[in-house]
Amino acid sequence: MLLAEHGVFHHVYDFGYFELPFGGRFNLPVLFEGTAFEFQLTKFMLLQVLAAAIVLLIYRGLARRVQSGRTVGGWWWNFWEMLALYIRDEVVRPIIGDPHAHHGHDHEHPERDETLYGHEHPLEDAVYAEVRGLSSKDVNGGHPADAYAPVVWSCFFYVLVCNLLGAVPFLGSATGSISVTLALALAAFAATFFYGAQQTGVVGFWTGLVPDIEAPGPLKLVLIPMMFVIEVVGLFIKHGVLAIRLFANIMGGHTVLGVILGFIASATGAVWFLVTPASIAGQIGVGLLHLLVAFIQASVFAFLATIFIGMSLHPH
Repeated sequence: MLLAEHGVFHHVYDFGYFELPFGGRFNLPVLFEGTAFEFQLTKFMLLQVLAAAIVLLIYRGLARRVQSGRTVGGWWWNFWEMLALYIRDEVVRPIIGDPHAHHGHDHEHPERDETLYGHEHPLEDAVYAEVRGLSSKDVNGGHPADAYAPVVWSCFFYVLVCNLLGAVPFLGSATGSISVTLALALAAFAATFFYGAQQTGVVGFWTGLVPDIEAPGPLKLVLIPMMFVIEVVGLFIKHGVLAIRLFANIMGGHTVLGVILGFIASATGAVWFLVTPASIAGQIGVGLLHLLVAFIQASVFAFLATIFIGMSLHPH
């Protein structure tokens, strides 16, 4: 802990206080002090609540504008609408597709998919949706995969805002903590299990992990349990990678920034005048790169979470 408080990695750790710009600390309270439920409130806890509040405020405001029937205008609202539409149109819909098409409906009329969502023939589309087992919401509200967009949006924007808060001096990125990214990975796993079990049943979710094996009966008795264990372990490993990937990239970026700034403090004499401008330039360059990484890692997290949800909806 001493190394964490006084070393190069100080600013990427979670503590029970915020450092103030001109020295000193703002200590956070200990909740339920003196009871069995006592725990220290930390800056990452507050930053996570702040990130959730920011996402809620932005998209409540955007939703009100869309529901009013007005065209969303202004660079601020257009920026957030663009991100939401990108995740829906380029990630959720292409990856998940039509979950109903793989469960008893096959692809009897694949050419109808485009007109189904184009509202060219609403009555005909409604009848076709009934045959396909789709609800009227699927026809009138867009694509069947849109039902899974909210959880992917939540993952993307929450991770994005957490990452971006790290660009604010004296704050930090909660996603630079492995405990936070593990919780996010568990949430993604919960969504994968929930949607998969909703589609195929709890038993069907687990049995669907094993692909069809064309082998003699006795060999199947050996291969199926082995494949089941491998697939279950792989399922948990895939979601574990979500946590490790996000944590490593965010913490790595902040660590590099800390090391570059450390060069200034360690330089003395005439060397200081050479090191300081180079360190500041490096800080600016890496900081801009870290902003890009904030968007990339949020996109990767949402992309992988969508793949895992899609795999649970389309079992082997």
